[in-house]
Amino acid sequence: MSHTFPSFAALLRHHAHHLSDQTVFTFLQDGETIAGVLSFADLDQRARAIAAKLQDLGAPGERALLLYPPGLDFIAAFFGCLYAGTVAVPAYPPRANRSLERLQTIITDAEARFALTNTELHGKLVNQLMGADATAIECLATDDGAFGGALEVVRWAEAWRPVEPEPSQLAFLQYTSGSTGQPKGVMVSHGNLIHNSALINQGFEYTSDSQGVSWLPPYHDMGLIGGILQPIFLGASMVLMPPVSFLQRPLCWLKAISDYRVVTSGGPNFAYDLCVKHITAEQRAGLDLSNWEVAFTGAEPVRSQSLDRFVETFAECGFRREFFYPCYGMAEATLKVTGGNRSLAPVLATVDGQALQRRLVQPALVGTEGVVLVASGRVLANQNLQIVDPEQLTVLPEGQVGEVWLSGPSVAQGYWRRPDLTRSTFEAAIRSTQLPRIANSSGLPSSGLPSSGLFAPEQAPSAHFLRTGDLGFLQDGQLFVTGRLKDLIIVRGRNHYPQDIEETVAQSHPALQVAAGAAFSIEQAGEEQLVIVQEVSRTALRKLDDPAPVLQAIRQAVVKHHGLQPYAVVLLRTNSIPKTSSGKIQRYACRDGFCKLICGW
Repeated sequence: MSHTFPSFAALLRHHAHHLSDQTVFTFLQDGETIAGVLSFADLDQRARAIAAKLQDLGAPGERALLLYPPGLDFIAAFFGCLYAGTVAVPAYPPRANRSLERLQTIITDAEARFALTNTELHGKLVNQLMGADATAIECLATDDGAFGGALEVVRWAEAWRPVEPEPSQLAFLQYTSGSTGQPKGVMVSHGNLIHNSALINQGFEYTSDSQGVSWLPPYHDMGLIGGILQPIFLGASMVLMPPVSFLQRPLCWLKAISDYRVVTSGGPNFAYDLCVKHITAEQRAGLDLSNWEVAFTGAEPVRSQSLDRFVETFAECGFRREFFYPCYGMAEATLKVTGGNRSLAPVLATVDGQALQRRLVQPALVGTEGVVLVASGRVLANQNLQIVDPEQLTVLPEGQVGEVWLSGPSVAQGYWRRPDLTRSTFEAAIRSTQLPRIANSSGLPSSGLPSSGLFAPEQAPSAHFLRTGDLGFLQDGQLFVTGRLKDLIIVRGRNHYPQDIEETVAQSHPALQVAAGAAFSIEQAGEEQLVIVQEVSRTALRKLDDPAPVLQAIRQAVVKHHGLQPYAVVLLRTNSIPKTSSGKIQRYACRDGFCKLICGW
C-alpha cells in the first residue's frame, strides 16, 4: 500500500519499476490538444537527471524556486528536488510588466539559492531576477532540451546518487496565497505528504483506475497535492491543463471530464458558477458527465446556491447532486482536513441569520428564509479537530461558532524561519482537560490508516493545535465553515461574514462579474462602515452607459438580505480587483487601496 512508503521519492521509484510504461500525466496545452505525456518511468528518469545536476551543484538542503509555466516540466523539477534532497519552493512565474514584489518576498524569505525553469523562460527569468536584485540565485533550465537531448538525460539520470529522506525531513515550502497578508512559507515534510495523501484517498475512495483531470495551479496545495501527487500515490492517471484555459473557456474542463471518462475532478466554488454562466445549451448537449463521481469543491466557501444552479444546469448531461463532495483544508494542514461521504449528497443546514451573527447556531424561524450552509464533511482518521472560543481558548459545544483548531500528522511543521508566528499558530493550547473525541467519525474505510480510537497506536494525543483562523461549528459531527476570523465585518455589534455579502452582490445584477468582489469595513467617525468593491464583466462594461442602476441594485440587495446600508460601493473594470496568484480575493489589499484612494490614509 502507498502509505507504507516513507516519501514520494520512494513511491515514484517503486512505480517506475512496477508500472514503468503506464501513463501518469497527460498535458492538454490549450485545454484540448495533447502537448505531452509522461509515464512513470519517464518521470523517474527526468527526476533523477535533474536531481543529479542539483547534487553536482551542491543543492541538497538548499531551497530551489520552481518557476515554470503549467506543464510537465514543473512536475519533473519538483520530483528532481525530492530526489536530490533539495527543498522545492513552487512559485508563480513572474509575468511581464507585473510587479515582482511577491516573488521578491519569497526569494528573501526562503533564502533560495537556485531557480529552476525551462529553456523558454530561462533568459527572461535571469533578467527579471537581476531586476529583483536576486543575482545570487543560480538559474537552471531543466527540460530535455537544456540537457542537450535524450542521451544526456539518460547519462545524468545514471549519475544520480540515491537519497533516502526521513518522514520528518522538509520536502518543500508551500507559500500561502497571501489573501490576508504577506506570504509565509509553510514547512511541509515528507511524512505530511504521505499522510495527507492517504487522507485524500480515504475520503475520495480512489483506486488506480480512477482517472482524474485538473486545471488547478500546481504552485498551490490543491493543484500540487490533489492534482499531481495523488495520482502518483495511487499509481493512477491524471489529465492536466493550464488554469488559464479553464478561466478563458470553462467548457474545456467539462469537455475533458466527458471525453476522458473522468471519475474525479473539482475546484473552488467559483469554478462551478463560471460553468453555469458561460457554457451554452448547445455546448451542454455534447457533454456526458455521468462518469464524474467525485466533484470536489473547497478552497473557498461552498455555496448551496452554486450547487443548486450547477445541478439544475447540468442534470441533462448526467450530473447528479450526489457527485458533489464539499471538503475543507489548508496549506498549514498540507491540504485536506475534512470531507463528506462519497455516495451521499452534500449535507445542508438552514440556520437563523441573526443568531449566526452572534456566533450561535439556531434553526431558521418559521416563515423566514434563513441562511443555508453546506457542510464540509467530517474530520478524517488520525486528526483531532476542535471548535474553540478564540478569546477564552476553551472548547465550544456543538451549536456554537468558534475557531477551527486541528492537530494530527498532516499538520505542517510551522512557518519557515518565523518562530514567533509558528508558536502562536501551530502550538496553541486549549484551556481544557477534557477534549471531545472527534476523529475518524466519517464511517469511511481508512485505506490502511489506523481507525481504532482517536490516534494511531504509536502516537500520543498532541497538546498543540494549529489555529486555522477559520470560523465554524460542528453539527452531528459535520463541520460547517462560516468565515475567516480576521475578515469578520462588525457593524453596530453584529457580525457579518464578507463572503455572504459578496455572494449577494454578485447575484444582484447581471452586469457583475462572478467571484470578483470584496466586502470589508473601515472606520469612519468612530463607527465601522461597510464598503463594497465589485468588478463589472467585460461584456457588460462595453454596454454600460450609466452605472446608477447597477449601484442601486447592489445597495438594495445588501439592505434587503443583510440589513446593512453600504457606506460606499465601487465598481471596477474586469481583472482589476486584487487577487492572489491562486485567484483568491485579497480583501486586505482592497481595503488598503480604497483607504489610500478615497480616504487619503
